[in-house]
Amino acid sequence: MALNYGEARSAESSRDFLHKMKLCLKELRESIVNMKILKQAQLIKDKEIINRLIDENNQLISIFVASIKTATSKIKNR
Repeated sequence: MALNYGEARSAESSRDFLHKMKLCLKELRESIVNMKILKQAQLIKDKEIINRLIDENNQLISIFVASIKTATSKIKNR
């Protein structure tokens, strides 16, 4: 996700930025599914750590959704 975010920051256009941000969001959503699987399978013994990681991931999802909405709005208003 971090590598795609770096690519988004140097996007060649607004549409390119939006596309790359959507890729980041997709990866964040994939990550949360993976963490939930790890938690359910009890592959991570420290539940506090996995819960914090899931929470942080959810916060990042919220940030990226807001950013995507803003970028989409700017593109539509041109």
